[in-house]
Amino acid sequence: MDDKIRQIAARLHGLRDALNISVKEMADAAMVSEEEYLLCENGEKDIPVSLLHNIAGHFNVEMTALLFGEEPRMRTYYLTRKGQGVAIERTKAYKYQSLAAGFAGRNADPFIVTVEPCDNPVCLNTHAGQEFNYVIEGRMLLEINGKELILEEGDSLYFNAELKHGMKALDNKTVRFLAVII
Repeated sequence: MDDKIRQIAARLHGLRDALNISVKEMADAAMVSEEEYLLCENGEKDIPVSLLHNIAGHFNVEMTALLFGEEPRMRTYYLTRKGQGVAIERTKAYKYQSLAAGFAGRNADPFIVTVEPCDNPVCLNTHAGQEFNYVIEGRMLLEINGKELILEEGDSLYFNAELKHGMKALDNKTVRFLAVII
């Protein structure tokens, strides 16, 4: 497993340890089974952003602190220059670039998401809140609640993120989109 995934896993374990809570309590907050949570905490499985979002919301911690290991400090504004956002590559297929990692107390988490083409089926996840996706480049299949939608450059979708959803690059080309988790 990738070193960055192991670092996130260690932060999850550290949070659980600091809060002095059981694996079951953490899994319940993450909205996954205990087995799935332990695979993530042990760095044996890719850690979905939805899991981090659920934990961050439940325990009132910054999701970017779990992702990147640094607490945001800015409260007036936070500027992200083109291509300079804090990034994490969760798997070979997914890269997240945070556009507001340094702003404390955010009401939303904006990311530029890059998805590389692959033959794997769409991996579905859920998380609390709502999500907005705007396609910047390429085409993607977005599956939501059993329905498949094709989004092209310039298309956007706002949806209830508590419904099972996932995306996949199409046409054997990379897709980049703005994702805002609210």
